[in-house]
Amino acid sequence: MVVRMTAWLKWILPLMISGPLFAQKATGLNLPGLAVNFGQGADLVDSLQVLVLFTVLTMAPAILILCTCFTRIIVVLSFMRQALGTQNLPPNQLLIGFAMFLSIFVMKPTGTAIYDQAIQPYMAKKISTGVALDKIEFHLRGFMTKQVRKADIALFYDVTGEKAPNTVADVPIHFLIPAFIISELKTAFQIGFLLYIPFLILDMVVASVLMAMGMMMLPPVVISMPFKLLLFVLVDGWQLVTGSLLRSFH
Repeated sequence: MVVRMTAWLKWILPLMISGPLFAQKATGLNLPGLAVNFGQGADLVDSLQVLVLFTVLTMAPAILILCTCFTRIIVVLSFMRQALGTQNLPPNQLLIGFAMFLSIFVMKPTGTAIYDQAIQPYMAKKISTGVALDKIEFHLRGFMTKQVRKADIALFYDVTGEKAPNTVADVPIHFLIPAFIISELKTAFQIGFLLYIPFLILDMVVASVLMAMGMMMLPPVVISMPFKLLLFVLVDGWQLVTGSLLRSFH
């Protein structure tokens, strides 16, 4: 058996190796080549620009999440789900997708300005990469400046001991972004607290009724859950929450 397999390998291996070569010669096809050169015929400045560009692209998801309205929306929606007590309903994928489309709706004016004044001229090679990044930063700063609190900006100046500027427009971007994130989280938690109040009252009422009836072994959540869903549907809760979120950015 071993002798037969050895004989087969003696025939098959040369065919596997030489077969593509014969086919290439017969058809006259040439495989494309790929060459990577380091330090030959390339400017170091151009290489650094490409490196910076890829770094910015790597940070793009963090920029889209933290420098837009996405943070406030997803936190409020998560509070809404916890207040209802529905565990994983709606699922995380649905909440994130809904938050993304709401963020697109809110950020449309900023996105349109960025596309018209930065991306489109850059693709048409009318402006350089640095100018395009400056314009993108300018429009994002315009949105964040409207939502950030001065107290949150002052926090970072107190920590560093630097003198605060006279206007928000003079605040460096590395001060503005964390201050904006703190402001968004604070606003989201305030909205979440207001969302919790009616459902908390309903839980307390159900627990008091069960205790008065002597049904202490029955979890109040089992009884209050259908009433929470009924109350949320009757008042059209998703429309109220979505409307409140969208109006909070104006």
